[in-house]
Amino acid sequence: MASFPRSARLLRPVEFKQVIGTGRRRRCSSFTAFELANSECTVARLGLTVSRKAMPRAVARNRFKRIVRESFRRQPQLPRCDIVIMAAPTARKVSASQLAAELIEYWGRLRERWPVS
Repeated sequence: MASFPRSARLLRPVEFKQVIGTGRRRRCSSFTAFELANSECTVARLGLTVSRKAMPRAVARNRFKRIVRESFRRQPQLPRCDIVIMAAPTARKVSASQLAAELIEYWGRLRERWPVS
């Protein structure tokens, strides 16, 4: 399995708040994504939030995060921006393959909206 380096992650609560507060919101059936351009970083950075309200069981929360991280790692070139993926309550009823397909579609739309530099 490929690694998920610290440079590709949002780590501090301040970073999450900034992206959620000032970033663009995109809704999908299983998740909501917030995007914010970041010219200071050399790679796209990902942050995940999965609440107990959206997914009460820890197994489901961890599964969702694992699928999103793996999908993010497999993207060849994403634009330099910060992305926060927030799970929707409907995500607990979605299969892993459906979630992966939805994420692939989202990454493609992200590339269309933000120029890869």
